[in-house]
Amino acid sequence: MTTTKFFFSFFLVVVCSIIFAETASSQDKKTEIIKIKTSAVCGMCKDRIEIGMAFEKGVKDVSLDVETKVATIKYNTKTTTPDELRKKISKLGYDADDMACDKTAYDKLPACCKKDAPKH
Repeated sequence: MTTTKFFFSFFLVVVCSIIFAETASSQDKKTEIIKIKTSAVCGMCKDRIEIGMAFEKGVKDVSLDVETKVATIKYNTKTTTPDELRKKISKLGYDADDMACDKTAYDKLPACCKKDAPKH
């Protein structure tokens, strides 16, 4: 291989690496993680919130810790906002940080998912 071809190949690899790195880092800027305190009390609440939020526009990943009652949501900032995520949790029947639950949705929750339900 001639020296010219070697330097051209090396240059091409470096340029492609830089472009790939820029693309990867720009995608990270669109994704954020938010932690939302909920009123979830049991495993059924966990399932309802995780499944209900999984198909919300812009949501990449959802995980609820029942012990701490905190939902950790990875989302696309260009598609949704923290307030929209809180509103969606509220519409599922649960408090979301300072946003109270939707009364109609709360009334439809099973007895074990009510805020005053005993720990089980």
